[in-house]
Amino acid sequence: MPASRARGLLSALAGAAIGAVAARAAYAAFTRNRPADLTGRWTRKNHRGEPITLLEGPAFVAGAGAAAALTPGLPGKLRLAALVAGVGSGTLGAYDDLYGTTSSKGFKGHLTALARGEVTSGAVKILGIGAAGLGAAALVSDGPADTLVNGAAIAGAANLANLFDLRPGRAIKVGLLTGGPLLAASLFRATPTAAALAAVPLGAAAALVPEDLGERAMLGDAGANALGALLGLAAVTKLSRPGRYALLGTVVALTAAAEKVSFTKVIAGNPVLNRLDMLGRRPVDSV
Repeated sequence: MPASRARGLLSALAGAAIGAVAARAAYAAFTRNRPADLTGRWTRKNHRGEPITLLEGPAFVAGAGAAAALTPGLPGKLRLAALVAGVGSGTLGAYDDLYGTTSSKGFKGHLTALARGEVTSGAVKILGIGAAGLGAAALVSDGPADTLVNGAAIAGAANLANLFDLRPGRAIKVGLLTGGPLLAASLFRATPTAAALAAVPLGAAAALVPEDLGERAMLGDAGANALGALLGLAAVTKLSRPGRYALLGTVVALTAAAEKVSFTKVIAGNPVLNRLDMLGRRPVDSV
């Protein structure tokens, strides 16, 4: 095995392991003996109408943030970019988790409200994640044009991941199914920094799968936004310029489609997608 590929593998394994251990430790700390008022603020009802905690999201942000800070082999700028993208997007997502309302939904709803002079929590999150994406992109890009494209891809990926967080395990499965090939390609092509960047969120997410599939917790905006942003950052670091344009186009197209079409209905209507979606979950008719 070439030395660069071996370094990439070791760095990726370290990133995944640190992310997994830190995420589990953070989740245990956040959910153990919490005051009732704090626990209640982070509790929501899931699609079954059952109470579920959103503290999985902060645990993911903490785990991925620790891995970004501690994973060996990451250059300083990439390390900082991962912290800006992951922690920045996660913090803004947590703000929306705690203070968000359902009066406006989707990009169109929040931006329409903003045009009327109404600043919704969703609008704050959209603008804030956009700024975080640009900030992270500025650290890894060559020139203003690249920064704009990469920043839009990172921010768009953060939002897109959140659109999948509507059923147990779905957002994490999408993250693993998209981030896994990215990690493998980075290792095969001997690009160790991209491999490490991809491994950081994948390790943290994989460690929290049991809570998510068990319907005890969910990523919420905090976790899903951070997961998407970190995978978006890893992708723009790995991909060529045409690949980054293709990534941005795909993200924009799926986001636009989500304004008109229910991803849940599309998945339920496709046997293959539905089988993947239900893998490890309680049956739909379970009570």
